[in-house]
Amino acid sequence: MTTHTTRTMSNASTLEDRVALPAQGKQARRRVAHLSSAHQRNDTRIFMKQCRTLAAHGYEVSLVVADGKGNECRDGVTIADVGRLPGLLQRVFRTTRRVFEQAIALDADIYHLHDPELILVGLALKRRGKTVIFDSHEDVPRQLLGKPYLGPVTRRVLSKSFALLERYVCARFDGIIAATPFIRDSFLKIHPLTVDVNNFPMAEELDAAHGSADKLSEVCYVGGIGEVRGIRELVHACALLGSSGRLNLVGSFFEPAVEAQVKADPGWARVNELGFLDRAGVRDVMRRSAAGLVNFLPLPNHLDSLPTKMFEYMASGIPVIASDFPLWREIIEGNRCGLCVDPTDPKAIAAAIDYLLANPDIARSMGENGRKAVHDKYNWSVQAARLIDFYGVISHAKQTVPAH
Repeated sequence: MTTHTTRTMSNASTLEDRVALPAQGKQARRRVAHLSSAHQRNDTRIFMKQCRTLAAHGYEVSLVVADGKGNECRDGVTIADVGRLPGLLQRVFRTTRRVFEQAIALDADIYHLHDPELILVGLALKRRGKTVIFDSHEDVPRQLLGKPYLGPVTRRVLSKSFALLERYVCARFDGIIAATPFIRDSFLKIHPLTVDVNNFPMAEELDAAHGSADKLSEVCYVGGIGEVRGIRELVHACALLGSSGRLNLVGSFFEPAVEAQVKADPGWARVNELGFLDRAGVRDVMRRSAAGLVNFLPLPNHLDSLPTKMFEYMASGIPVIASDFPLWREIIEGNRCGLCVDPTDPKAIAAAIDYLLANPDIARSMGENGRKAVHDKYNWSVQAARLIDFYGVISHAKQTVPAH
C-alpha cells in the first residue's frame, strides 16, 4: 500500500515529461473565461487561486458564475453573474444554458470549466472551434457511488453512465486539470494532456492563521457538514471525551435531517456551533484551536482525495486528526504532523482529541511540523507555476496546429 500511495503523490508522470513546454517569452494578452454554474464567485480554488494567478500573469480573465450577486470586477478579474435559480434540476438545465450564452458573448480564447454539468457546454464550445479545459474537482463516478440517498443499483448505473459520458466528451477537450494526483491518473487514460493542480494553501495565508493566541481546550472542524464527512461520529466523540475539550464547528449542514439528529446527541452539549465564517473568521478559530479534524468516512471518493482544510490546518500550525486512509496517513504520519484514526469509531476520535489536549508540547511540535511541510511543498506557489505552464502548453499547441 505504501508503494501505491507514494506513486500517487509523486509526479512520476509530469507535464514536462509528456509535452515540450514552449520557450518563455512575451506572450500576447489572451482572454480566458472560467465557467461555473455551482460555485460562488469567491470560491477558493477558482477565484482566489486560479483566476487571480492567471490575471497576475497577464491573462485577461473573466469568471462566469450563477450566484445572484451581480456583476463586478475584482483583483483584475471580471465577474459575470447569470443569476441564481433554485433547485438542482434548474441548475443542471436552465443555469447551464445561461452560462453557455454568457460564455459565447465573452468570445474568449480559452474556456476553463469547473462543474461536471458543464461538460456538454464544453462540447458545444469545441464545436464552435473554441479552446476548452475541464477542471475536475472531484472523481464524479466514484462520488456517485457514495451518495447515501441513492439506491445501490441507481448509484452503479449513474456512475457508469457518467463515466462513459465523461470519457467521450473530455477526450475532445484541449486539456484536463485535476484537483488531485489520483484524479489526474484517471484522466490520463482519457486525455494525454492532463495535469494535477492541487488545492494547497496560498502563501499569503500561511502566516495569517498562525499567531500567538493561547490554545484553548478546543478542537475544530471546518468545512461542509454532512453524514459522509463524519459529523455523527465526531459529535458522538465529544460525548466520550475524558477531558474538558469542546468542538468548534464551522460550516453549514448539507442535510437538515442529519443536523436534527446530531443536535440530539449528548455530545452536542460540547459543540460551539459557529456556522459559516469568512476566511478571517476561520483563521481566528484555527488560531485558538489545539487541533483540526478531517474525519471523512471511507467512501470511494474520499480515499484518494486531498481535502483543502487538512492543509490549512497544517498551515495554521495545529496538528491534524485525520481519517486513517493510506494516502492521508502518508501525509500526516510521514510529516509527523498529527494523528490518524478510524473515522467510524467515536472512541478513537475522542482518544485522539484527549491525547493532544493532554500533551500540548507534542501537539505544538506536530503543528510546527505541519506548518513546515506546507512551506516546503504543500503550497499554492508550486501549483500556480504548474497552472501557468499548463496554460502555456495549451496556447502553444493551438498556435502550432497545422491549418487544413
